[in-house]
Amino acid sequence: MKKAFIFDLDGVIVDTAKFHYLAWRNLAKGINFDFTEEQNEQFKGVSRVRSLEILLDMANYTATQEEKDVWLVQKNIEYLSYIQKMDQSEILPDVPRVLEYLITKDQGIALGSASKNARPILERVALIGKFQVIVDGNDVTTAKPDPEVFVNGAEALPPDPQHCIVFEDSIAGIQAANTAGMISIGIGDPKVLHEADHVFKDFTQLSNDFLDSLIQN
Repeated sequence: MKKAFIFDLDGVIVDTAKFHYLAWRNLAKGINFDFTEEQNEQFKGVSRVRSLEILLDMANYTATQEEKDVWLVQKNIEYLSYIQKMDQSEILPDVPRVLEYLITKDQGIALGSASKNARPILERVALIGKFQVIVDGNDVTTAKPDPEVFVNGAEALPPDPQHCIVFEDSIAGIQAANTAGMISIGIGDPKVLHEADHVFKDFTQLSNDFLDSLIQN
């Protein structure tokens, strides 16, 4: 049976969360706020605009719209400077194996990411050709936990939602997959991703036999 396997990008395919953190931390310094890696966890799967709102709430800082507009551009410029240096070494463990296995099984493969930089990142790490469909932050109007990004990916492939499997590292992404009626697989900390149908630390723990069970069931 042909299924749709939909992958988030940041923290699932590549580890760009560290680059987001560095850029947000530098922005926070400008308003005298010490932004921590733990706080950065709340930004996973969340749009840039919403992330800035969360950061300002954390800092108890009231900003003008002009300030917000400038900071959003500055943050993205700094983030882009980091991803320009990316190469295939940034791909997370066993991601290529999983993608290749699904390709050999003739399964649908899509990317569903809040990132507006998903395509250049996939090009930098030479994975863009593995995805039949790419839905990113440029293609949606609502951010996770709204399921729009995954629903759009499913419609483009197009199995029904119950035949879609989503890989996510954020609670917002897991909630989006669950809302869409898709199988949710968390990649990361089980304590954070406890709402997922299955959780693995990373793809090294996810066997080909497990992938087969997802395809066949």
